Amino acid sequence: MSNVTATGIYHRTYASELRLRSTRAEYVRLGLMVVLLLVLPFVLDNYWLSIVNTILIAVIGAVGLNILVGYTGQISLGQGGFMAVGAYSSAILAERMGMPVPVAIVLAVLLTAAIGTFFGLPGLRLKGLYLAIATLASQQIIEFVIRRWGWLTEDRGYITLDRLSIFGWTLPRESFEQSWYWILMLLALLAVLAARNLFRTGLGRSFMAVRDQDIAAEAIGVNLTTAKLTAFAVSSGFVGLAGALTAHYTETVTWEAFTLNVSITYLAMIIVGGLGSIAGAVYGAIFMSLLPVLIRTVADVVGPAAPWLSNQLPAIQNAVFGLVIILFLIIEPRGLNRLWERMKEYVRYWPFRY
Repeated sequence: MSNVTATGIYHRTYASELRLRSTRAEYVRLGLMVVLLLVLPFVLDNYWLSIVNTILIAVIGAVGLNILVGYTGQISLGQGGFMAVGAYSSAILAERMGMPVPVAIVLAVLLTAAIGTFFGLPGLRLKGLYLAIATLASQQIIEFVIRRWGWLTEDRGYITLDRLSIFGWTLPRESFEQSWYWILMLLALLAVLAARNLFRTGLGRSFMAVRDQDIAAEAIGVNLTTAKLTAFAVSSGFVGLAGALTAHYTETVTWEAFTLNVSITYLAMIIVGGLGSIAGAVYGAIFMSLLPVLIRTVADVVGPAAPWLSNQLPAIQNAVFGLVIILFLIIEPRGLNRLWERMKEYVRYWPFRY
């Protein structure tokens, strides 16, 4: 029975209990996903592969934000600002200081984690809406600095990067998207696995204890200061990695790519995908990244019959984004991850209703 359903599984060893997957169906789904990931770059053209690459970067950022908001309960509206820190610092270290790109990215992640920890200090005293306003201030401060500090861009307003080169090997232009796909897929998988395993440790469980009831967590020995600041550091590190990858993938760094709209979009990803779920962050990143593409496709199809639609496309996208968030909050607050769980339960228990 344990090969069919996730109920009735009894572990006899610690190794069995610590396995990420316990049923045959889970391994089958994992195998199908691996096959899909391996096949994608050979069946998609460059346009769709570029969208997939953007989704993979979004997965890393969404997982990082979900660590802070979904698992620790610390609301953040500074995602765009922290991505900007990762992007600008990595670009400056690689282009202006001549560091190898992998080293520049690692240092950018560490710098973003440190700055995220600094802006997480208000979280020691603030909660809920007040903390959201404080993190919104961090977004505005970082955005103001990167717009006004001319040294960052040498007064050009932007930074251009050379094509990605790793220890002497440069990405070939003719297979640009395919090469980036393998790099981003590997990093996204590592980010998901790292986050998944984080919450199997005492540190990750302390995050969840703070989210559920911080007073009770402190009573059982959780250091709230350490837990909250570490959550900000880890989350910001993931976000900084997403920002650095964005910089090297697009080969251009400009402040317009890291505005408040980016922060709201990432928050929408984890709300739609499911707060407190690593899989939900992945689903939300995929859904919210594909939604603008779907809207543009529909606008192109019906454009000749409704020319006003193309002119109002940005406003329509914002309206659809807001509507999607509202619908999920009302109909299924636990997001796409819960919908997927309900589908699996239906198949598992069919033809019974329970």
